[in-house]
Amino acid sequence: MANPISTESSSSPNKRRKLHHLHLHHQNQIQIQNRNHSDNNDHEPLIPGLPDHIAQICLSRVQNPTTLVSVCQSWRRLLYSPSFPAFLSLYAILSPQSHSSTCEFFSFDPISSNWLRLPPPPLPHRHLLLHHHPSFLSRNFPMQSVFVAGKLILLAATTHQLLPALPFPLVFDPISLNWSSGPPLSAPRRWCAAGAVSSSVYVSSGMGSHYQMDVACSVEKWDLNQIKTHQHWTKLGCLKDGKLCREAVDGVGWRGKLCMVMVKGDATKGGVVYDTERDVWEEMKEGMIGGWRGPAAAMNERVIYCVDQVKGVVRKYCEENDSWEEIVGSERLKGAEQMAAGGGRLCVVTAGGKDIVVVDVVAVRPRLWVVDLPIGFEAVAVHVLPRMPHPPAFASSSSSALS
Repeated sequence: MANPISTESSSSPNKRRKLHHLHLHHQNQIQIQNRNHSDNNDHEPLIPGLPDHIAQICLSRVQNPTTLVSVCQSWRRLLYSPSFPAFLSLYAILSPQSHSSTCEFFSFDPISSNWLRLPPPPLPHRHLLLHHHPSFLSRNFPMQSVFVAGKLILLAATTHQLLPALPFPLVFDPISLNWSSGPPLSAPRRWCAAGAVSSSVYVSSGMGSHYQMDVACSVEKWDLNQIKTHQHWTKLGCLKDGKLCREAVDGVGWRGKLCMVMVKGDATKGGVVYDTERDVWEEMKEGMIGGWRGPAAAMNERVIYCVDQVKGVVRKYCEENDSWEEIVGSERLKGAEQMAAGGGRLCVVTAGGKDIVVVDVVAVRPRLWVVDLPIGFEAVAVHVLPRMPHPPAFASSSSSALS
């Protein structure tokens, strides 16, 4: 009689624990089922009657994503979804007007009309990117950057000690929100001639800590399609002289060539064209260099646009007759300093970096509007890249008006 009693008393706690676990598991299953049922009930189809993946295909064909925002919340969320094609945004390098700090990086979200602050570059480089120097108040120091394969790449800048700030390129990926470094330059530069064609970055001439003839005549290429572990700069055919080292020059990628002009405005200038396929330097055509009177950019590397700094007029280059066709003009464009192109729009940094003028050049009647900068900043350079993955509600931003 004792044995059965002893066995039952020793096993009863185990049974109670087992029953308790079964009860908890059952409750969890019910909660999961209720949650799934609730999610299914709360799910709003993108387009009633269509599966979401088909609806996404339909909505991705809308040319202007801003028209989708006010329709419904699910469409707004879709715009920032990784599965939806990334719309283009304006990216800017901005310098504090106080002249006391280094440059910062922002993106302007066209959906919300907000400026979003990008993650800063890694230390120590974030403190070396100088636009104003306390000893040279009347002069701005260039910071050269390009956009390649959907990435922003910093190539050259100046430190407070008037030395090259970047021994290698700094690369920002707007999708991952991360900075990385490219292969080391053979000779770091304070300024140079820099541009991009297809998936490659080109750096030519320039000035290091002091003048060097071999650097002033050098040309190098970095192909971003290289295997990550084997990335390097490839030396190309040299320039015949070092004229390009006198100032920062923006190279414009156009139909497999890199076009570079020294001296802007109406002054006498020199221009060269580098054929990236043949590794050959050519003289720029007379009509092209004659109308190149300010900052220029190429739309999809097919059509070159230029802003006349004196007259405030946007022109398009016509290769067939080596001439420039006037598109639109505005007083705001006089003294324009830098320009980027993308998505059928030109983004122009105005005189003194006060604001950015956007020009829609594909509209039947070209139109302009102004993007105000965050308070306390002036524009150094602009680029057009894919939007960042997070909507403005989840990012640090400063308000800005789009007029």
